[in-house]
Amino acid sequence: MTRFAYSRRSRLRRSLAAVTAVLLPLLGAGLALPGGASAALPDTEQAYYDVTSPSATTAGLAADLTRRGYDVLEGSLNSGVPILATAADAQRLRHRGLSVRYAGPLHQPVAASFRAAAGTYYGGYHTAAGHEAHNQQVATAHPDLVVLRSIGQSWLKTQNRGGHDIQALCITKIKAGDCAISTNGTKPKFTLMAQMHARELATGELAYMWIDYLVNNYGTNADVTRLMDTTELWVIPIANPDGVDIVSSNSTRPVSQRKNAHDNGCSGTGRGVDLNRNSSYHWDVNQGTTCSQTYPGTSAASEPETQGIQNFLAGIYRDTKPSADFSPATTDTTGTFLTLHSYGELNIYPYGWTNSLAPNNDDLRTIATAMSQSNHYEVVHGDGGLNYFAPGATDDWIYGTRGVPGYTIEVGPSSSGCSGFFPRYSCMSGFWNLNRPAFMALASAAARPYPTGH
Repeated sequence: MTRFAYSRRSRLRRSLAAVTAVLLPLLGAGLALPGGASAALPDTEQAYYDVTSPSATTAGLAADLTRRGYDVLEGSLNSGVPILATAADAQRLRHRGLSVRYAGPLHQPVAASFRAAAGTYYGGYHTAAGHEAHNQQVATAHPDLVVLRSIGQSWLKTQNRGGHDIQALCITKIKAGDCAISTNGTKPKFTLMAQMHARELATGELAYMWIDYLVNNYGTNADVTRLMDTTELWVIPIANPDGVDIVSSNSTRPVSQRKNAHDNGCSGTGRGVDLNRNSSYHWDVNQGTTCSQTYPGTSAASEPETQGIQNFLAGIYRDTKPSADFSPATTDTTGTFLTLHSYGELNIYPYGWTNSLAPNNDDLRTIATAMSQSNHYEVVHGDGGLNYFAPGATDDWIYGTRGVPGYTIEVGPSSSGCSGFFPRYSCMSGFWNLNRPAFMALASAAARPYPTGH
């Protein structure tokens, strides 16, 4: 999931209506839809492409491609509309009069002789089972610092077809009353959640590294020790474990599964529901058709993963915000929340369902700016420049319903071997060095996120 900077929005939005009539002839009847049950092609043929039209703006073209089921990535506009598609889909677009330029491979090379270590794939990324083993190992080794909890179930587990529990770790110097699934604890909370979109590999790995960083530095690093003495640091390393199982089913060429594993009549990566469009806050039935990558589900919070995560977050965070969208949270709010996605090098703050400023905009932006001082990512909110709103997203849900500042970091650049959904595993050290201080900044803001109340 990626978005654009605010400065491009108005000009691009104004063009949408004007280009619709132009695009329909170009993308007319008979165009095969990626991700659909009848049109799905093998994931091994997917690559990144940039699409341009001789007569339409990038904004209108992106909107129409998204509506027609293409996997529009909202990357840099400089070369056109970025999509993830098969070679056959690209050729069909060319036949409709569009220019389609190959921009790079989906996968980075992994030696044919590569043998993944237990619980890993694609050069070192951890499987869902690998994360679960790590969670248990950390909790067992550090009973004074870590509590491991199950907060919900994946879709497949609710169907008695395998699947997983959704796991969360509470990391703090444990005292009486800490790490309960309730608002009664005295410590402010920071939650980091990863791999809600299963194919965004770097995000789960950053969560894994964050866990180790905290427990291995308590008592030796003054900043970590101070934070763990005063704050509950919750981590949901894998929010979509069924999806991660699909992704990691090929250890050298991961499958591009974004959604969960909910059977919906679609084949390939069209299967499932986009969990980051499924929350009960501003859920929007028009976000995508059944087989599209942004399909929001049959109803708000229809998915067990969403239900478990929302119930957990509602349990640990106090509600300090009136229900009206533009009524501010109070200055006695505590807690912060971060969900990791990739890619695009962005720090995103509420709201994502509208370009109207959130009522706590000044304080929300101040925290995002503090994060950008370490990772040097752009600070954005709203539609991201291509009419790409995100109603039903988790970061908006936690702010809109609880008043807790909710953020998204889009990890990784838009080009180079470290870009895309499947960057080389060697890129992780660079991602970690950039984003570890951003995590610390957001966690440290949990005690008093709204000092001005604006």
